[in-house]
Amino acid sequence: MKKIYLAGYDVFRPDAIQWGETLKDLCEKYGFEGLYPLDNHAPRHLAGQELARWICRENLGMLRSADIIMANLNPFRGAEPDSGTVFEVGYAVALGKSAWVYTEQGDPLVKQVAVTRVPGGGPHADEQGYNVEDFGLNLNLMIACSATVVVGSVEDCLARMAGHAA
Repeated sequence: MKKIYLAGYDVFRPDAIQWGETLKDLCEKYGFEGLYPLDNHAPRHLAGQELARWICRENLGMLRSADIIMANLNPFRGAEPDSGTVFEVGYAVALGKSAWVYTEQGDPLVKQVAVTRVPGGGPHADEQGYNVEDFGLNLNLMIACSATVVVGSVEDCLARMAGHAA
């Protein structure tokens, strides 16, 4: 059974532990073993930066032990996905792992964040004047070109993964 590292801002949900169990149950339904970051239990004496380093080390170890990463890249605290989750996707890709990501956002980036077009037919720009990628992709090109992107839910992603593995 292939192991999937379940990346996403889901670990910040008020019901994060229960949601992790739901994610792992869904993985099992599709023939995978889910590895959820909150399965790691930190020693009680750790706090602050020491705790943060422990969490980072343990999550990277869990990710290394996985065969696949599946990441929730829905917008989090703004227009972009959670930065920690994006890091984990990049790390998995660098390790040569299969990367699958899901998001409900199907529109290209220019429809998600662009607010203006530079005069004279130039690039799209956000409200701060920064260019917005216009490749027709719904996520930054570094993710969209290195992972399989599923527009839909976690279960939609798992179903596609299971179909791909068959």
